[in-house]
Amino acid sequence: MTRTGLRALTGTLNPAATGGAMDRRITTIAFDADDTLWQNETFYRLTQERFAALLARHVEKDRLHERLLAAERRNLGRYGFGIKGFMLSMIETAIEVTEERVPAGVIGEIIAAGQEMLAHPIELLDHAREAVEALAADYRVLLVTKGDLLDQERKLAQSGLGDMFHAVEIVSDKNARVYDRIFRRHGDGPERALMVGNSLKSDVLPPIEAGGIRRACPAWPHLGAGTCRSAGRASALLHPARPVRPAGAGREA
Repeated sequence: MTRTGLRALTGTLNPAATGGAMDRRITTIAFDADDTLWQNETFYRLTQERFAALLARHVEKDRLHERLLAAERRNLGRYGFGIKGFMLSMIETAIEVTEERVPAGVIGEIIAAGQEMLAHPIELLDHAREAVEALAADYRVLLVTKGDLLDQERKLAQSGLGDMFHAVEIVSDKNARVYDRIFRRHGDGPERALMVGNSLKSDVLPPIEAGGIRRACPAWPHLGAGTCRSAGRASALLHPARPVRPAGAGREA
């Protein structure tokens, strides 16, 4: 979370930052986890580069990445989102591109890379703690994330943010039905809820469909200081442009 993104979010929602003014429609704010509160995609990209180096003798990097992405998408229904599914998709891809001749040592390296990802310490994004802490004083603050249950629980515990949330929901997917259920269970319904996240597919469009409040906070350099603007129904905090994987990969949470 960037400094401008934090200023935009807390500056319009935190009464202390606005001289006591507050959007009374909003009673519940939900945060995404991976790449919203802490680093995640960086570790996938580093592991993917390591994977390409292991198979450099068999296939060029771009082609390998295409095959891996196809495997991830194909396996979402089997493995869901997260590191374990990513690791299994790497193994499957290695078998395919080598025509079943991949050395056992390479498979071992892939497994080791996945295990390292699962053990990697959490790195909070800048000002993530301050944003959650500032808003938790005036709103019901939720964590809504998807992925492997054990891994997401591990990351939340390491983040030190767990006690700040009124409730935590780790789900297998994020869609309008899921958001509606969560916002009714832990808040006053989607029409009084705001979702903060980095994924258009998971954190923006489903809350729009569920009927949440939209408050888009763009912080791209060419848009200035990242001032929030209300835009009817839905909810989103849009972060500055950063490299993103093609839609459909099984890593976002």
